[in-house]
Order: sequence, then structure tokens, then C-alpha cells
Amino acid sequence: MKVIKPLYFNDKNLISYLLSPFTIFTILLNLSKNFLIKKKYKIKTICVGNIYIGGTGKTSLCIQINKILKNKFRTVFIKKRYLDQLDERKILQTHGKLVSEENRGISLDKAEAKKFNLAILDDGLQDKKIDYDISIACFNSTYGIGNGYLLPAGPLRERLEILKKYSAIFLIGEKKNKKLTSILRKLNDNIFYSNYFPVNLKNFNRKKSYLYFCGIGNPEEFENTLNKYKFKVSKKFIFPDHYNYTNEDLEKIKKIALKNKLEIITTEKDYKRLTNNNRKNVKYLKVELKIENLKKFYNFLKKTI
Repeated sequence: MKVIKPLYFNDKNLISYLLSPFTIFTILLNLSKNFLIKKKYKIKTICVGNIYIGGTGKTSLCIQINKILKNKFRTVFIKKRYLDQLDERKILQTHGKLVSEENRGISLDKAEAKKFNLAILDDGLQDKKIDYDISIACFNSTYGIGNGYLLPAGPLRERLEILKKYSAIFLIGEKKNKKLTSILRKLNDNIFYSNYFPVNLKNFNRKKSYLYFCGIGNPEEFENTLNKYKFKVSKKFIFPDHYNYTNEDLEKIKKIALKNKLEIITTEKDYKRLTNNNRKNVKYLKVELKIENLKKFYNFLKKTI
């Protein structure tokens, strides 16, 4: 979905109060899903999702779970086929096998037919027709729960109480948010932490100044990482999540970079959405997710599946 999250998602204000009556539609939608019949698949399933709309690091966590378990299981990624999420599918395919259909149930049926025995689903907590073996809700540690309201008054797809039913919570990002941890621990004390670290820093001269552009769910997290690793950011361009860049967009960015003698940097997801011609003179920062207390998380996975 090509949207930029509105600012009122972050704090309670007049707009969020005015929209709060309309959250009844989200409540009713979620209630209706309680009547769906859940299907248990033969293949083991781990769903990594969120209840906060937008980027929370789901794909990165799926990749790390695959690394942890691929020697024990014949793993496959499951990603629902959305036309505007080709970038995420490309990234997943560089780390393992992927089945991506318009329906997650069909994807799981195909995975079983191909003799995979563990499916890692990138997104899908709101798909209540599937009985997951493990369900993990991700939060960005900077944004947390936003203003705490359901859509459209806030960024939450489901009420926080749903976290009691999920297997675990992951807080992802550079910032340690004690207030957020305190709120979530009252609902589910099985909480894990992780942050991003670059793996290709040697490709960049950090004495130079940079222009960055990105179209991801939480662009501030990318900027936080650049700041942490001492990149000198002089200009930035923020686009909607999963934005499809035009030639004109890149021409403008490159013209400004050239005029101001700036290097151009973006995220891996954004780079995957560029044409080969537009990738010229553009570098991407490749990051991996580092899970704190990895042994504890491995024991959690092993015990559950």
C-alpha cells in the first residue's frame, strides 16, 4: 500500500479523537474473523507479522529465523502476492525458497506438496483462517504503538489485548523503549529484542557527504542507522512505502546530488525497485538483523516447534 503514515498516528490529538468513532468498523471486522474456521497444516508454520501498520522489520526477522532453522528443517518463505511488494519477495528469494500466491492457504498447500516441512510467513497475523504453530508480533522500538488507537484513528490493526494470544513479541530498532516494553510485558512477557547492523560499510567513504532516499514503512529507522554509523547526511527524500520510482525521480535526485557533491545511498528494498539504468551511481546499505540473546530465542523456537 503506497501510503505515508499520517502524523496523527504518533500522538493523541484532535484528529485522532475525531476519527475514534470510526474505529468501530475495525473492531467489527476483527470480531467477524473470530467466526472463521482455522485450518491446521501438516507443515510447521511460523508467522511473523504486526498489529502496527507499516514497516516493523518482519522480512528481516523472517530471514534470521530461516538462518537459525534451515539446517534442522526444509524451510520455505511464504509471502502473499501483492503487486507492490515485489522488492520484499526478491529479498526473500536471495535467502531461500519462496512460494508466493494470492492466498496464503494455497501457498501452504503448494509448500506441503513440495515436501517442505517448515513455512516462515512474512506477514499474516490478521489471516485468522490459519492455525499457526508460532505467531510473532513485531514492533518498531521507536514508534511503538503510536497513539494506541485502532485504524483509522491510529496505526493499530488489532487491539493490544490480542498480543496475549500470540507466541512472542519482537522489538526491532536502534532505540531501547522502556515505556513500550512495560506496556507490552503486561500482555505478553515473551519479548525479544533486535537491531540492525550494516554488513557492507567497507563500500562507503563516510568522510563524504550523502543524500539518501527511501520509500519504506519507517524511514526514520534507516536514518537512525545512518547516524549511528557516522554517515554525514546532507539531504534526504522520503517516498511512500513500496514506492515505484520513475526515471524522473532518479534524474532529480542525481541532479541534486551532483550539484551538491553528494554520494547517493538508499536501502536494499529501494534498490531492488530501481531499473538497472537508474541504479547507476546509487549504492545501498545492506543491513542484517542482530537478535539479542540468540540462544534464548533458539530455545524458544525449538521448544515450540
